[in-house]
Amino acid sequence: MEKRIDLEKRGKDPKMITDLNLDNCRSPNITGLTEEFTNLENLSLMNVGLTSLKGFPKLPNLKKLELSQNRISNGLHVLLSCPKLTELNLSGNKIKDLTPLEPLKDLKSLKKLDLSNNETIMIDNYRDEVFRLIPQLKYLDGFDVHNEASSDSEADDEEMNVDDEDEDADEDGGDDDDEGEDEEAEEEDEDDIGLETVYKDNLDEESEGDDYDGEGEGEDEEDGLEEEESENDAEDEKEESVVRGKKRKHEDEDAGE
Repeated sequence: MEKRIDLEKRGKDPKMITDLNLDNCRSPNITGLTEEFTNLENLSLMNVGLTSLKGFPKLPNLKKLELSQNRISNGLHVLLSCPKLTELNLSGNKIKDLTPLEPLKDLKSLKKLDLSNNETIMIDNYRDEVFRLIPQLKYLDGFDVHNEASSDSEADDEEMNVDDEDEDADEDGGDDDDEGEDEEAEEEDEDDIGLETVYKDNLDEESEGDDYDGEGEGEDEEDGLEEEESENDAEDEKEESVVRGKKRKHEDEDAGE
C-alpha cells in the first residue's frame, strides 16, 4: 500500500491531494496513509483485502470513503476522526449484525450508506432498523426511507434548481420586456393616430377655405359680366338715339323743302 500511495502522490505534497485511489493494491491493514493528507476529500480502497481499519488516520476533510469488496466486520469507530464524512460504501464486506454500525450514528454528516451484500440485509426489518439506528441517514443502499432512489449527487440537484430559477427569472424578465415593447408600440400608435387626426383637420380647413374663396370669385365674375352687359346696353341705346335723331332731322329737312 505504501508503494501505491507514493505512486499516486506523483511527487505532490500530501496536503495538496484531494482525491486518492488505492483500489486493488492488496493489503490487510492500512499502511502508509498518514494524517498529512489533511485536504483529502475522496478516498477509495475497494478490493484491497482489508480485514480491519486499524491505523486509519485522522482525515478532517474526508467526505467520501469507498471500502467495498473487503473483509471488514467491525472497528468502524475509527471513522469518527472524519467528521465531514457524508458517503460510506461498505458493500461486500463481512458485517453480520447492526452492532458494528452503532458508531456511525455519531457521524452527523453521514447521508449515504451502502451495506448491500453483507449479512446484515438478512435481519428482520433491516432497513427500518438501520434508519432508526442512524437517524441522520438519508439513503441506505441507494434508497431513502420511502424506497425512493437517490440522485447521483445532491450538488447536481442544487445546480439544477439554480438553473431552473435562472430560467424562470429570464422568462419573467422576457415577459417584462415584451410588456414594455407592447406599451411603446401602443404609445407610437397613439402618436400616429394623433398626427393623422391633426393632419386631416388641417386638410379639411384648407378645403373649406378653398371652397369659400372659389364662391367669392364666382360672384365677382358674375357681377363684372352684369356691369359689362349694362354698359353695352347703354351704349346700344345711345347709338340708337343718335340714329333716330339723325333720321328725324332728315325727315324734317325733307318736309321743309
